[in-house]
Amino acid sequence: MQEKLTQLHDKIAQAKKGGGEARNAKQHSKGKLTARERVLLLLDDGSFQEIGMLVEHRSKDFGMEKQVFLGDGVITGYGLIGGRLVYVFAQDFTVFGGSLSETHAEKICKIMDLAMDNGAPVIGLNDSGGARIQEGVKSLGGYADIFYRNTQASGFIPQISAIMGPCAGGAVYSPAITDFIVMVEETSYMFVTGPNVVKTVTNEEVTSEELGGAKTHASKSGVTHLTASHDLDAIKQVQKLLSYLPQNCKEKPPEFPYVLNDELRPDLTDIIPENAQHPYDMKDVVKNIVDEDSFMEIHGAYAENIVVGFSRIGGKSIGIIANQPMSLAGVLDVDASKKAGRFVRFCDSFNIPMLVLVDVPGFLPGTDQEWNAIITNGAKLLYAFSEATVPSVTLITRKAYGGAYDVMNSKHIGADINYAWPSAEIAVMGAKGASEIIFRREIASADDPAAILKKKENEYAEKFAHPYRAAARGFVDEIIEPQDTRRKLIVAFDMLKNKSKKTIDKKHGNIPL
Repeated sequence: MQEKLTQLHDKIAQAKKGGGEARNAKQHSKGKLTARERVLLLLDDGSFQEIGMLVEHRSKDFGMEKQVFLGDGVITGYGLIGGRLVYVFAQDFTVFGGSLSETHAEKICKIMDLAMDNGAPVIGLNDSGGARIQEGVKSLGGYADIFYRNTQASGFIPQISAIMGPCAGGAVYSPAITDFIVMVEETSYMFVTGPNVVKTVTNEEVTSEELGGAKTHASKSGVTHLTASHDLDAIKQVQKLLSYLPQNCKEKPPEFPYVLNDELRPDLTDIIPENAQHPYDMKDVVKNIVDEDSFMEIHGAYAENIVVGFSRIGGKSIGIIANQPMSLAGVLDVDASKKAGRFVRFCDSFNIPMLVLVDVPGFLPGTDQEWNAIITNGAKLLYAFSEATVPSVTLITRKAYGGAYDVMNSKHIGADINYAWPSAEIAVMGAKGASEIIFRREIASADDPAAILKKKENEYAEKFAHPYRAAARGFVDEIIEPQDTRRKLIVAFDMLKNKSKKTIDKKHGNIPL
């Protein structure tokens, strides 16, 4: 038996070396951790249980039978994060550049199947040069097997992708189907076709970083939700993100004990400027509403006119969707609608209550928006809110104009509780624009058009630029003092914690994609 144990120990030691000491050192020289180091840092100490350590590839073409590495370029298994079960795979760039083979894909699929069978999150640490070209269609089939499982798992278990190296071609589509992507600045990139192909086809010269780096996807495309300065930062962000999420769609998010105290926040009273044209930072409102240091923004550098992220209020996880007056006056546009719509659907999938903070002057006008389908994209956000069944509370802080009032989780599309501050203005449009339309002829024929416009503007504002007509109709449940907002929200979400809403029996709706 001792001889057999020695053989086993030798194989385990060989597998743990990955591509060997030289290649591991090269990985370190690039400022990157090895795949095994990443896994061990991600999971609670001593909790990792590896599966498939001794798997070998089956390829015999192009001399591949002479190059065999135990594990075949991916580490797979399960463990704990914060004491909670998760499944993980980490591609090993030191073995064939982390390229995906038939057996490499089988290992990932096995982990994903276990995650779905046992209702726990799956985390992918991606660092791969793409399909293993020596295997041809077998590696392509492996990608498709993974894509299928990503789709089946979507909305059932949380899926998180950390891009910690190259991710190109077909490899990008698995992360794209998952719920959240974290990219490491300067060492990771994602693109369907690389700089060389781009230059050949379009004659554009672009670097990998410019084409598909973390900052590009964080600010321009919105592909990545979070960016990290290095591997360890990415791992910590994944751990933090998981702390807001349930294990699966059948469970509720984790709760922390909380005793209701004096929840008054006087600073909220002075946030809204006296001049309705002046901006303010909606994140200051968020900061004064949620539990201390609990807000984790998602997609922070993309479509900055809307803010989304996770937080806690009274110890309970919530998702926040908020217009941002500091950017484009908080107007809704194509990118903001897509960003918020996707986030709303995630929260609804995983029983995360939503807080919607509204200060929206409408939809952004212009040919660019119309030609890029603001109609369809704005409808995505409308559809997401209308379809959602999780507890949701809406607070109108200032402007709620036109169709954007409807779209931002109004009472009419399913919000459970709708609050407004006394500063709220709920109307078809602003007083000036409305007066210019309603009293157009009277203003045009006046001796002093500017004076008449101002007079009519004041009249319109007195009638409509406030929350009281909406409250009289029951569209707003209560007009509250800003300083009392936190207490009201804690009590409201506690009241809604057992909400149950039946949906129409159908296969699924047809969201305007």
